[in-house]
Amino acid sequence: MSYFQPEIECASRETMRALQSERLRKIVRHAYDNVPFYRESMGKKGLTPDDIQSVDDLPKLPFVSKDDLREAYPYGLLAVPRSQVVRIQSTSGTTGKRVVGFYTQEDIDHWDECCARAIVAAGGSKEDVVHVSYGYGLFTGGPGLNGGSHKLGSMTLPMSSGNSDRQIQFMCDLGSTILCCTPSYAAYLAETIISGGMRDKIALKAGIFGAEAWSEEMRRDIEAKLGIKAYDIYGLTELSGPGVSFECSEQTGMHVNEDCYITEIIDPKTGEVLPEGSKGELVFTAIAKYGFPMIRYRTRDISVLRRQPCSCGRTFLKIGRLMGRTDDMLIIRGVNVFPSQIETVLLQEGCSPNYQIIVGRVNHTDTFEIKVELTPEMVADTVKEIEKRENDLVEAMRSMLGISPKITLVAHRSIARSEGKAVRVIDNRKI
Repeated sequence: MSYFQPEIECASRETMRALQSERLRKIVRHAYDNVPFYRESMGKKGLTPDDIQSVDDLPKLPFVSKDDLREAYPYGLLAVPRSQVVRIQSTSGTTGKRVVGFYTQEDIDHWDECCARAIVAAGGSKEDVVHVSYGYGLFTGGPGLNGGSHKLGSMTLPMSSGNSDRQIQFMCDLGSTILCCTPSYAAYLAETIISGGMRDKIALKAGIFGAEAWSEEMRRDIEAKLGIKAYDIYGLTELSGPGVSFECSEQTGMHVNEDCYITEIIDPKTGEVLPEGSKGELVFTAIAKYGFPMIRYRTRDISVLRRQPCSCGRTFLKIGRLMGRTDDMLIIRGVNVFPSQIETVLLQEGCSPNYQIIVGRVNHTDTFEIKVELTPEMVADTVKEIEKRENDLVEAMRSMLGISPKITLVAHRSIARSEGKAVRVIDNRKI
């Protein structure tokens, strides 16, 4: 069976809005009737489910934040009897209480279908060998792509993250064709494959990379090193996991699975809904998720929404490449700095994608240093050549960011590699 579904993925705007409105009415009624949090938050605005009849009424509803989810831990947002819950997934809890998501079997079926569509959009079919190197367990990455691969009927390698030698052995021996992992781990695997002389032994044709922001320059670097086409995928534990949106072969944004999610873009300061094409914070409403309803969830992710014809034929709305998160943004000497901006400059200048941002404070003034690994080609450079590279990078960063960091080029492979999400920022001002 193919999971390219033209009757849904290529539906007219009018057809999709009618489906979304129908599903929105049902999920609002379900949440209101079964979750005190939603009943109380709607009541504060004088709303009942009868006030929400179509997608146009969505802005009437209150937002949900991660703080709300933490306060509701563990069962406060559960909307079905526990006997109907077949699985949980959870966030890491590194910045506070964990967020626990609950799934009915129907919720998982929808999630698997969304991930299957992502694999198909990357050129996958039941003939492929899908190599899943996202973490499993409570993290949604592994279970999400695993479920999508099963739904499609592909041979699935549930590798999880880590043990890179074994990853590459299985990749070679079993003929993996589609790699699913974080972009930083893909870059590490590429580096390891090339240094081990294994490049001609892999059969990869595509990669589906997500769970962290990455630049267009990093995409092209991974593509060149692995000889693949690299596709972006997006999702959050709060919304099920990966598969909320996905890239197609056009690589001009990620199609939102609009039969399962309604997407808004808002001004992160005022909460005002912005028109398509505006840069702002992504807000999602899950309209096919009943165990753990999520209505107008503020993601803190910054992007742009566009609805435009696509060569793949899909009419789904597109999310632009993530530009960072409002809670990941660094304010250094009064300037807003996103790690993705720094990565863009480094790769444009031919530098390694392995770097660390170190921020501190001395005498009430912010310090700002970026440590960047030398590439293998730079190892033989003279001290004078390295100093020139550092000065050139300072100028390029000043042009992009508006402030000048200290740039330090460090030894090749001296920055710790990540097998999951890369740790890019060390902010000593918070200690």
